[in-house]
Amino acid sequence: MIVPTISVDALADQIAMGATVIDVREPEEWNQGRIAGTYLIPLGEVATRIDEIPDEGPVYVMCRSGIRSDEACEYLRIQGVDAFNVVGGILAWVDSDREIERGST
Repeated sequence: MIVPTISVDALADQIAMGATVIDVREPEEWNQGRIAGTYLIPLGEVATRIDEIPDEGPVYVMCRSGIRSDEACEYLRIQGVDAFNVVGGILAWVDSDREIERGST
């Protein structure tokens, strides 16, 4: 399955409009740096926590570099979720000089 993608530049615009962003990294990775307002659902928990993911409107999925999030998007799209993979993940976000939060919440 070919998963639709979104760049971090376009994602920033979507976030400004209230977009839902799911981060599928592990908690330790998420604590090291994340986009403010993202939801942490590690890849291994996506299937069991799918009820926490909105089924209306697009959902943007990210990880460290875009590989795990692509896998999550494939699963979510099969389940009927309009999921988009964030190209380059948090690494691309940081490389674009955008802010991140650190630490546990």
